[in-house]
Amino acid sequence: MPHVLRRELLFVLGLALAACSTEPAPTPAPPPAPPTNMSARERAASEVHVDPSAAADAISHYREEHGLSAVTPDPVLQKLAQAQADAMALHNVLSHTIAGTLTQRFDAADLADATAVENVSAGYFSLPAALAGWQNSPPHNANLLSPKMRRLGIATAYAPGTRYLVFWALDMSD
Repeated sequence: MPHVLRRELLFVLGLALAACSTEPAPTPAPPPAPPTNMSARERAASEVHVDPSAAADAISHYREEHGLSAVTPDPVLQKLAQAQADAMALHNVLSHTIAGTLTQRFDAADLADATAVENVSAGYFSLPAALAGWQNSPPHNANLLSPKMRRLGIATAYAPGTRYLVFWALDMSD
């Protein structure tokens, strides 16, 4: 048997033996604990995250109650929403234009022909609270109920040491 073939055979045999091991795979390390000097409010804010699928379900349910079509998560819109939330958190400002206008951001993402709306907010620690805030604001509610919307991206960004702690961005498009 040639020397190279023997080495390959030993390698494959080693992989097979490793697969037969009875030792459990190592478990991943748990996430680091928040610093102990955080207030309860800061700790809660640091744990706020939004699931785009859950958000799409909640917003779709609300839209369907008003005779409108459902929305689905979109990876491009998700990136746009995350960039907006991150920019607001970084600059500690609630703004539709901190990362450029909505039109500029959609143009840069090759969505120039899309019809789009955006809701931003801050200080909410859950999706239901953020949605309630938008539903109780006539301009934000109009965006949630815009008939042409079919896709969405939604994101949060944690900003320790700021007034709001959590910034939200929702981008929807046709």
